Amino acid sequence: MPNILHSAGLIALGLLPSLIWLVFYFREDCHPEPKHLIARAFLMGIIISPLAIILQYAFLKLTPGFYSDFVAIKGPGFFFWSALVEEVIKFYAIRLTILNNPEFDEPIDAMIYMVAAGLGFAAIENILITFQTFPDGTSAVLSILTLRFIGATLLHSLSSALLGYFLAMAWFFQHHHKKLIIVGLTIATIFHFTFNMVIASLENQLSALVYTTTLLLMMSFLVSILFDKVRSRHIAGMRKITAH
Repeated sequence: MPNILHSAGLIALGLLPSLIWLVFYFREDCHPEPKHLIARAFLMGIIISPLAIILQYAFLKLTPGFYSDFVAIKGPGFFFWSALVEEVIKFYAIRLTILNNPEFDEPIDAMIYMVAAGLGFAAIENILITFQTFPDGTSAVLSILTLRFIGATLLHSLSSALLGYFLAMAWFFQHHHKKLIIVGLTIATIFHFTFNMVIASLENQLSALVYTTTLLLMMSFLVSILFDKVRSRHIAGMRKITAH
């Protein structure tokens, strides 16, 4: 059982993967958002995360009559529900804290804040896993955190960025605001679900690592394009306003 000093160290280690990615994404904003709002989004992702555990547990308890390989804890039904719940929760973390804030003044901000919330959500997962792995030794902790840095933590940031893109598009097409959010949630959930299913369906760890890394690299490339697309569209819109 780790003492207070060890616990603080494990919490810091658990936060590290998310904080590294947060700094990376923060650089994508040409006009960086106030650090306290980024921190608020990140913390809300942490605070709201226990709700996901409750809803995932409820899914298993409320479907006993349908309990089978489909809805079992490693079945596709459970993985889809888990992905959907986590994406919706990350969205609400931003809806409750950021969307009505006057500092939310550029469409690119939607992607940045969603990523911050997603990384906060990933941070609490990493912290819990760090404590679970601690009895196996420091090397085991560092190994699992390294894998999660390039795996699950990146996954949460990318799925959140995908939803953030559609929130940014809602900035330009406000009359389709709700539809765009639903589409964004659907796409983010499918991506998240696919990642989880690849890991669950492949018994060979090396194969799972190769396939998931390929998936994440492809999605990283797409998200990079989406960041540029939102930024370019906003600049073009500002030029039109200035011209008038």
